[in-house]
Amino acid sequence: MNNVPLLQVEDLKKYFPIKAGVFRRTVGWVKAVDGVSFEVFPEETLGIVGESGCGKSTLGMTVMRLYEPTAGSIFFQGEDISSLPASQLKGVRRNIQMIFQDPFTSLDPRMHIGSIVEEGMKVHRVASPPEVRRRALDLLEKVGLGAEYFSRYPHEFSGGQRQRIGIARALALNPRLVVADEPVSSLDVSVRSQILNLLKDLKREYQLTYIFISHDLAVVRQICDRVIVMYLGKVVEIADGDTFFSSPSHPYSVALTSAVPVPDPDYEVKRIILSGDVPSPINPPEGCRFHTRCPVAQEVCSQVEPALEEVGENQWVACHFPGSLSWERA
Repeated sequence: MNNVPLLQVEDLKKYFPIKAGVFRRTVGWVKAVDGVSFEVFPEETLGIVGESGCGKSTLGMTVMRLYEPTAGSIFFQGEDISSLPASQLKGVRRNIQMIFQDPFTSLDPRMHIGSIVEEGMKVHRVASPPEVRRRALDLLEKVGLGAEYFSRYPHEFSGGQRQRIGIARALALNPRLVVADEPVSSLDVSVRSQILNLLKDLKREYQLTYIFISHDLAVVRQICDRVIVMYLGKVVEIADGDTFFSSPSHPYSVALTSAVPVPDPDYEVKRIILSGDVPSPINPPEGCRFHTRCPVAQEVCSQVEPALEEVGENQWVACHFPGSLSWERA
């Protein structure tokens, strides 16, 4: 793997204002992403996981500059894109594309799928009209849809087929980085493996780099090289895939991985059930944000926020007592 990061995110924050009153004054903030830092290296698949509401999708949208960051820096290929004006973002967007979660609302129902795949190439004027048509047909073939589908409309396709169209659209401009936001969560189980295998094949063929956002750790285990765990807008653990699934260190990571099914009748892990609900991102707890649900929390956890520190090879954890919670194997 190349040691020079393709993407660097430093202390990224995204707050959404809460408006109230006749004059719609700002009375508070939803701290969806609150000081996140990480790197993505060329041709790797970085997974971002966590419960619903942890900020992982907001993080992906902010990295894409679909949401404007509140603070922090985003470096892509060494260039700070976090404050670029819209007029200069066009060139960046050729190299960063997105696969959206919902294949039903992410495609324009008024456009046939050929036009959907061609649109980005026409906007960026990357080729002549005949070459744009040829490339669109080739991409549809790559994702498993033949030329005969070119003039059909999105409503004529199943969810899995629509996601294939979304993948073809994302690849139309030959991007270096693809942000995949829960790309298989709305699909049938039988279709998920097909889409995951397609993403892996396309990664090898086009030397792609993925940020793969998901709440399904079984899917993450299948496709990701490294994993970032988020909780309430913060990163609590970063580890390579093998380390994360064999020996997670943060109590939250341990609880998440204890729920991953293992296809082995002789291998049992006692499920760790977390108590309580996720606190509000409007008023997150002091200290460690996980301490209100952590089974091994101590007094310092409610007072001092832990820093993200290296606890092993390719493993960083934000916890005062890393490794203090583990599975009970049968």
